[in-house]
Amino acid sequence: MAVPILKQGPYLIATIQSALTDSDLVQLRDALVGKVGSYRSRGVIVDVTALDVLDSFASRTLRDLAHMIRLRGAETVIVGIQPEVAFTMVRLGLTLEGVATALDLEEGLFYLNEKLSSSQQSTQ
Repeated sequence: MAVPILKQGPYLIATIQSALTDSDLVQLRDALVGKVGSYRSRGVIVDVTALDVLDSFASRTLRDLAHMIRLRGAETVIVGIQPEVAFTMVRLGLTLEGVATALDLEEGLFYLNEKLSSSQQSTQ
C-alpha cells in the first residue's frame, strides 16, 4: 500500500493510514529519503496516528529512516503515537532513540519550525 507523501513548504508529510507490510515500510523509507534530496526538504513528518501497533521492524525502520534523513540534512518527527502503542513499545523495549516525536501534526510542524529557525539563526 502506497503512503501519500505531501510537500508542505520545506517539509514532507507522510501519513500512514493503515498497517503496512515490511516491504511497504521499506518502500516508504526509500521514497522519503529520495524525496528529501529531490525537493530539498528541511524536515519530514511521519504521522502514525492511525496505527494501533508498531512492531520491532516498524520501530527500527522509522528510527533508521530518521537517521538517514538527518544524514541528508533534514530533521524527522514521528507524530501521533497512540498511548497504547507507546505503552506496548516501552514494555517490549522498542525505542525510537535519537528520533524526535510529537503529540500530533500541529506539534510536529511547530517542532520543525523551531528547529529550522534556530539553525538559520546559528548560521548568521
